[in-house]
Amino acid sequence: MTTILVVEDDDTVRETLVFNLQEEGYSVLSAADGEQGLDLIRSRTPDLVILDIMLPRLDGLAVTRIVRKDGNIAPIPIIMLTARGMQGDKMVGLDSGADDYITKPFGLGEFLARVRAVLRRSPRATSPAASPVLEAGDLRLDMGGRRVTLGTREIALSQKEFDLLAELMHNAGAVLSRDLILARVWGYDHLGDSRTVDVHIRWLRQKIEADPATPQRIITVRGVGYRFETGTS
Repeated sequence: MTTILVVEDDDTVRETLVFNLQEEGYSVLSAADGEQGLDLIRSRTPDLVILDIMLPRLDGLAVTRIVRKDGNIAPIPIIMLTARGMQGDKMVGLDSGADDYITKPFGLGEFLARVRAVLRRSPRATSPAASPVLEAGDLRLDMGGRRVTLGTREIALSQKEFDLLAELMHNAGAVLSRDLILARVWGYDHLGDSRTVDVHIRWLRQKIEADPATPQRIITVRGVGYRFETGTS
């Protein structure tokens, strides 16, 4: 089972994250300060660390730097949490070795999507929510074979179209913002803008929707982003 460590000094936030991660099927450890978190990283070697930046005894940046420099600690993905919203703080967190960065307050759907995305990129863990085969009615996406079929017909998708569809299907029912999709599918260093997402959504609809003009699978949520519906057959 995939093990996630939550290091957060706010009791309410920590307990909420632990509960919801357990509901998703993960094994969860928790710590209330940086030193305790570092001890658990060294002794339990979790598959992912959710790490608050502002911690007593040892802050999240220091913990991340120690983990990245300690040759006895296997590479572990780290998602950094912080109440700070400045771009500079985000860059410091990522430069210290964090794999992702979430600013409080954040929605539970976005948080779980980030967790799944980071785990998918990690060779150390497989998310229990990230099945190798995703299905929605007669639409079937095979992660391992990178194949998509609609009924008995195989659908030819580009690499980004496939990754975009996988991201949407992994988070079926949740609204994903254009910026989140851009970051998760194209990466934070992508130089394009959210129109890239819209273009690829249009291409996907042409390939998987019965009527692309009135989509039933990939739904536009005006002013926010997109939601994938699983009830279509």
